[in-house]
Amino acid sequence: MSEQGGPRGFRDAHSRLRHVQKSAKGGPPYSLFVNRPLGRLIAAAAYQVNLTPNQVTYLSAALTAAGLIVLSLAPATWLTGILVTCCLALGYAFDSADGQLARLRGGGSFAGEWLDHMIDSVKVAAIHVAVLISLYRNFDLPHGWLLVPLGFAVVSSVHFFGMILVDLMVRIHRATIGAPAPPRAPAEMLKTALKLPTDYGILCLTFLLLGAHQVFFGTYTVLAVATAGYTVLVAGKWRRDVLALDADRRAGRTVPTP
Repeated sequence: MSEQGGPRGFRDAHSRLRHVQKSAKGGPPYSLFVNRPLGRLIAAAAYQVNLTPNQVTYLSAALTAAGLIVLSLAPATWLTGILVTCCLALGYAFDSADGQLARLRGGGSFAGEWLDHMIDSVKVAAIHVAVLISLYRNFDLPHGWLLVPLGFAVVSSVHFFGMILVDLMVRIHRATIGAPAPPRAPAEMLKTALKLPTDYGILCLTFLLLGAHQVFFGTYTVLAVATAGYTVLVAGKWRRDVLALDADRRAGRTVPTP
């Protein structure tokens, strides 16, 4: 079923979604080149069965929760790792699909964006709590190493909140001065590559190594350290961006009226 004026059929919906994507600038690699195309397929299919963006968000949350429950309670085996990866990766794809579906239907809502970010904020911390539980139950590690997932949870939460907050401040500032939305820009490959450690999709894929305990924990620890380092560096850029917004406001800058 299609809404009046909306796309007709899966192929038409999928084609239209190519033209309503968010800018690729600043996105991490898995999210841009794997997750967003998967989300586009899911959004086009969801449109055909008349799902709402919030329903897709709930499906994303359910898939992610299933993966974290399996990770927490099942033995740390190869099979468990495959199942966890599938659940988390699908949950992430549905997380991309809800926003794309909203744009396909003509625009989202504040309530929908709030719901999406609330679930994301739980996810970025809960995944490391699940890792902590799995390490404690299944891995032969000195207890001091259990601080790694705790630290990763803190760093991930700070990174997520900082990113969301700066984006919100920029959008509020643009609306205040009447500036248009920035044009869509292609991905900058160097910046995209530097964001690899912070890519949630890469974290999902590390669970494919769960059956090899030392390899998994070593890879997970490297991601934790790299994410912490990147967050420290990007926090300086965020501060400069916010200071620039303050300077614009003090200068009373506005967008010229055409």
